[in-house]
Amino acid sequence: MKIFIKTYGCQMNERDSEAFAGMLVEAGHTMVDSEEQADVLLFNTCSVREQAERKAIGKIGFMKKLKAKHPELIIGAMGCMAQRLGNDLLKELPHLDFVLGTGQLHTLVPLIESIRADRRQVASLNESEAVLTGMGSHYRPAGDVRNWHAQIAITRGCNRFCSYCIVPYVRGREISRDPGDVVREARELVAAGARELMLLGQNVAAYGLGGNTNPPEDGSSPFAELLEELDRIPELLRIRFTSPYPTYFNGRLIDAIAKSRTVCHNIHLPLQSGSDRMLKAMNRQYTHDSYLEVVNRIRAAMPDVTFSTDVIVGFPGETDGDFKQTREVMNTVGFDNSFIFKYSPRPGARSAALADSVPQEVKEERNQILLNDLKLRVEAFLKQQIGTTQEILVEGVSPRNPARWCGRTGTNRLIHFEPEEGLQAGTLRSVTVTRAGSVSLFGELV
Repeated sequence: MKIFIKTYGCQMNERDSEAFAGMLVEAGHTMVDSEEQADVLLFNTCSVREQAERKAIGKIGFMKKLKAKHPELIIGAMGCMAQRLGNDLLKELPHLDFVLGTGQLHTLVPLIESIRADRRQVASLNESEAVLTGMGSHYRPAGDVRNWHAQIAITRGCNRFCSYCIVPYVRGREISRDPGDVVREARELVAAGARELMLLGQNVAAYGLGGNTNPPEDGSSPFAELLEELDRIPELLRIRFTSPYPTYFNGRLIDAIAKSRTVCHNIHLPLQSGSDRMLKAMNRQYTHDSYLEVVNRIRAAMPDVTFSTDVIVGFPGETDGDFKQTREVMNTVGFDNSFIFKYSPRPGARSAALADSVPQEVKEERNQILLNDLKLRVEAFLKQQIGTTQEILVEGVSPRNPARWCGRTGTNRLIHFEPEEGLQAGTLRSVTVTRAGSVSLFGELV
């Protein structure tokens, strides 16, 4: 059958969709690029924000017309929204054939086959640890220009229960893959041409801790041990990872990253708020000062490190003073990139019981202030790079200008340049920066 997949949400969902495609192709199916070509439409959904759910429900609802023309069409919803809404989604969208929850994603192929044989609505929502080892397929068609990059999910679920977040409720408890399983998958990907690996998890730094929410002692980090094992793969050039929880950055992990041949010096370190009062209300297990201590320890070991972060503005009860503290932390750290979210309550999250007390216009104003601060910081940083020579991993043709290519530094800065004959994506090259744009750099190959 011909399969079309639409993905909403985070990098974990993107990786899951790639695994779906790999499993389906291995089973003899074919991936297609449009809904009109497909025999099966799959929507891999997100529940973290209300807008993502609205988009997915609206899109699936619109597919009712297509199914009226092609009654044999199979339509499925998978992932976090499917897990959260379950049978209610089947009732709301009667043309939907199945919902597949986050603990049953590995059963997609036989589920599709069963529905083709027996047309009935199905909700498969039980938790299962089999999903941890059953989603290792990859979809890497020959000639794909991004085969130099691959993603590996090393953990699933989350045990943090931040008050604004529903991930623990829709992704389940935190579980980690066996390190040997991860390393085998990495070696296979590198043998197939991958040169950069992105390690994924709701809290990758808690890898191997058995779901324990207490950070390990300073000299212990199973995640550091995994990074060191991956570092030994000769042809692997770069390792990135997201998303870690700040308190797991102990001395062992910081030292492993600093000494690594492959791990990039760009750390995504979610802040959420700079106010101790707000952090406590969010159930974040660190303070303003302890967060900055982690930043300082990382920076002392890696002076060239850059940071990105996640921040929520307008959390219930956030005062001007709370927001001021957040802004101060962001400017103190000097984040290279920030994902800034205006708070909205999510059904099922603990904070949904709180009054959404910050007016929308105040949320908008605070959001804009932080975005403007970010813009000024990035512009100043980029200007400082003019005249420097930096190593990049070549990514290929620039998405904005086909006459140029682009590559990314180990600190996650994109540099555009004119290619030379025989240049290949997935190779390391040096580039001298000649000018700065608003969000990226321009240079010349050395």
